[in-house]
Amino acid sequence: MILLNFTHPLSQSQLQQLESLTGDRIERTVQIPVQFEHNRSFVEQVRELADAAGLSPDEWQSAPILLVPPALNFIAVTLLAEVHGRMGYFPPIVRMRPVHETLPPRYEVAEIINLQAVRDAARARR
Repeated sequence: MILLNFTHPLSQSQLQQLESLTGDRIERTVQIPVQFEHNRSFVEQVRELADAAGLSPDEWQSAPILLVPPALNFIAVTLLAEVHGRMGYFPPIVRMRPVHETLPPRYEVAEIINLQAVRDAARARR
C-alpha cells in the first residue's frame, strides 16, 4: 500500500495502527508538505500537490493508495477531486483524532473512511 500523507509526519505507532486497520503493509510513505499561497489558484496548487506524490499514471490507477488529507477544507476537497480524476474512484482516507488529555498533544488514528463506499451508498438514496 502507498500512503500519501498531506499532513504532519506519522509516528511508527500511527503507521502500525494503519496497517492493523487495513490488514495491509505500508510499502511506501510519501510525505507531501502543504503550504498554500492564498493569492494563487488553489486548483493549480492542488495539481502541484498531486504531482509531488511522484506516482505514475499506472500507480494512480492500480496501486492500493491510502490518503491522509490536509487539514484545510478547501485544499482537502479540491485534492479529493484531483485524486479521483487520476484514480477513477475516491481513495480511502485516514481520520486522525487527538488523544484525550495528553501533553504535549498527541494524535491517533481514529478510522479509515472508505469514500468510495460512502459515494456508492449515497447513490442508492438519489
